[in-house]
Amino acid sequence: MTPTRSLIVTTRHLAALALIALASGQLALAEIAVKSGDKIAFLGDSITQGGWRNATGYVRLVMSGLEANGVKAEAIPAGIGGHKSNDMLARLERDVISKKPQWMTLSCGVNDVWHGKRGIALDDAALTGGTYGPDAAGRGTYQKNIAQIVEKASAAGAKVVLLTATVIYENLDSAENAQLAPYNAFLRAFAQEKGLALADLNALFHERIKAENKPDQKVLTTDGVHMAAEGDKLMAVGVLRAFGLDAAQLKTAQDAWAGAK
Repeated sequence: MTPTRSLIVTTRHLAALALIALASGQLALAEIAVKSGDKIAFLGDSITQGGWRNATGYVRLVMSGLEANGVKAEAIPAGIGGHKSNDMLARLERDVISKKPQWMTLSCGVNDVWHGKRGIALDDAALTGGTYGPDAAGRGTYQKNIAQIVEKASAAGAKVVLLTATVIYENLDSAENAQLAPYNAFLRAFAQEKGLALADLNALFHERIKAENKPDQKVLTTDGVHMAAEGDKLMAVGVLRAFGLDAAQLKTAQDAWAGAK
């Protein structure tokens, strides 16, 4: 049977609508998880402390990147130099929970390794299986501290974003980076098990340092640990991705950073 003109027109019209819908879907910006009015606590060590104190620190860049995309959130800076996982757990109520944030980013691990004998041990056996709850038997101190921080913050209503630890020296073959690797492996496994957002900053730093191909040259850090401007930018990109920003939204954020110079 030959199709009628009205049917042909209707079919073409539906096809056109489908193409428009498809195009709209391709052009639509990703939904950012953080909303205007949300409070974001940034819990961490001196890297996070500098991330707020410095005008171009990663915490400042995250906040301005969100604002450039129409999200006006409030930062709760909670970084203290020299702090390890046990220190952050001890002050969690005072510095984070009492402020009632909707979000908390957790940057912890560099000092747990870098401080050597004064650091916080990791039980590698815990990586092979079992639960990551705070009362799990045989848990290394670092794992237990991280689990308790996440549990307490989550129970208080904060959505937690875990940040893998960046690097300890830009020589990726350093003994310190080798020691840091299982800490980050734990964070990745823990985030997956608990369904937490993860900003894998360690992976981003490794990728960038390898691309630069300048062993021991300070591209991202000032001293191998604390951030230079490029390191802060890379950290901010990783955190914003974890908050749901897509490539176009990240470009908007980066343009805002460039315009603020």
